[in-house]
Amino acid sequence: MAFDHSKYRPFAPIRKTDRRWPDRVIESAPTWCAVDLRDGNQALIKPMNVQQKQRLFDLLVKIGVKEIEIGFPAASQPDFDFCRKLIEEERVPEDVTIQVLTQARPELIARSFEALKGARRAIVHVYNSTSTVQREQVFGMDREGIKGIAVRGAEIVKQHAEQNPQTDWTFQYSPESFTGTELDYAVEVIDAVTGVWRPDQGQRVIINLPATVEMAPPNVYADQIETICDSIRWREHVEISLHTHNDRGCGVAAAELGVMAGADRVEGTLLGNGERTGNMDLVTAAMNLYSQGVDPRLDLSGMREIIETVEACTEISTHPRHAYAGELVFTAFSGSHQDAIRKCLTQRKDGDVWNVAYLPIDPADLGRRYEEVVRINSQSGKGGVAHVLERDYRISLPRWLQIEFAQVVQREAENTGGEIDSRSIHQLFERDYLNIAAGWELHGYDLHRGDDGVEAALSFGEISLRGHGHGVVEAVVAALQQHCAAEIAVEAYDEFALGEGTAANALACIRVLINGAPFSAAALAEDTTSATLQALLSAVARAGVTSHNAAPAAATA
Repeated sequence: MAFDHSKYRPFAPIRKTDRRWPDRVIESAPTWCAVDLRDGNQALIKPMNVQQKQRLFDLLVKIGVKEIEIGFPAASQPDFDFCRKLIEEERVPEDVTIQVLTQARPELIARSFEALKGARRAIVHVYNSTSTVQREQVFGMDREGIKGIAVRGAEIVKQHAEQNPQTDWTFQYSPESFTGTELDYAVEVIDAVTGVWRPDQGQRVIINLPATVEMAPPNVYADQIETICDSIRWREHVEISLHTHNDRGCGVAAAELGVMAGADRVEGTLLGNGERTGNMDLVTAAMNLYSQGVDPRLDLSGMREIIETVEACTEISTHPRHAYAGELVFTAFSGSHQDAIRKCLTQRKDGDVWNVAYLPIDPADLGRRYEEVVRINSQSGKGGVAHVLERDYRISLPRWLQIEFAQVVQREAENTGGEIDSRSIHQLFERDYLNIAAGWELHGYDLHRGDDGVEAALSFGEISLRGHGHGVVEAVVAALQQHCAAEIAVEAYDEFALGEGTAANALACIRVLINGAPFSAAALAEDTTSATLQALLSAVARAGVTSHNAAPAAATA
């Protein structure tokens, strides 16, 4: 089959010269309505049973969703049974409103009210398709005929509500496939429906404007929403709701722009489950607000529980790169990213505004650990490796050793072809830098300081040496040069005091040139002098030099 783009036509833009939404900023969260139990459920290969629905309903309540579409009771016996269970067992909290969906058909509306009998508060969501393609190719009806279905549905909803005054009713209407409906006609149908329900007289009414199939860029959807808000009757008495899908991958973006364009309410599902490419993702939309300092009015701090519950109920795995929720979204493998994260976290103080490179939000806010932020593979660099040693072993390396050791880790990652965990990194550091060769373990030292410098005596293995120099290191180097008959020069060394709770109190890292060749080592000890001298001995041992005075054979670390 040919890949032929010419069969498609671009979506006609809205001719609008008075756009206001591009200059608006979302300063408060919309009303959220979760449709996981209806829209999300009908998209599953294996629809949820009553027990799974109850578990997901309880989760939605726990995180703070106040309006929950629980099903399509007129079309499914399990949905009907679940609705009855919630009402009869009084499982709906006082501050939560349940919602059911029904087509604008008399018998289905009647069955929906039967399912809701006895509810404290409920939303009846009635819909019929108004788009051009549905009118012309599916129903074969003209504008008046389709509008007549909507009006009759509204009248029947009102009649049933009047017969059940014990429930606080909200009426919701969706011109299904709104984005494919001419705007002037959408306004005509909406006004006809609200003319029956009369929101101006106190009846709560929601007008839901669904992108049943995402057909255009999100800015076009925003234009459509702003046009409706400007054009319908009784706008001040009506709540405008959005219901976007993700066919173009822009479901969240369309919803955000739609709220900027005047919408009051957003329908979606946790983690975006839904037909085809999915519904608008409530987690992503809410966390986007949170990351901008806006209270999302949802508590998503228990992200692990949210993921586990949604996966158990839908039997759909969460992508590891799913925004905010995925296993790897706060993980950096890139060396430059790791280095930037490490430096920002090191400088950050409690109470500071969050401003960390490559981390748009604090992972801890979602119950994630900083241990997950930096992970090491062949793409990682010195910053990531240094971060892992600092984080897990309280080992701080000087920059020169970070660069050198990162190459060791990279070679290992390339050889194994995958990720290297923290324990393996520490084992590599021990093998190549901390390990003490046989016969080179420091037993003791004695220092005498005089006006002309330092006299140092030290013993290691079966050897005792003495040397003189301006400082301790210079004195010991002088002794080793004579002992090994080699030219030894210290190129760099650093000492670090370790934090509390470690067996050793000091770390020393040293790099020496032995007959012009570089060798590095590190050592842990109770004091910085012992650590420095042991690191120096280990570096010389790594060179494999022979003893001028029959010293023990030097084994490389």
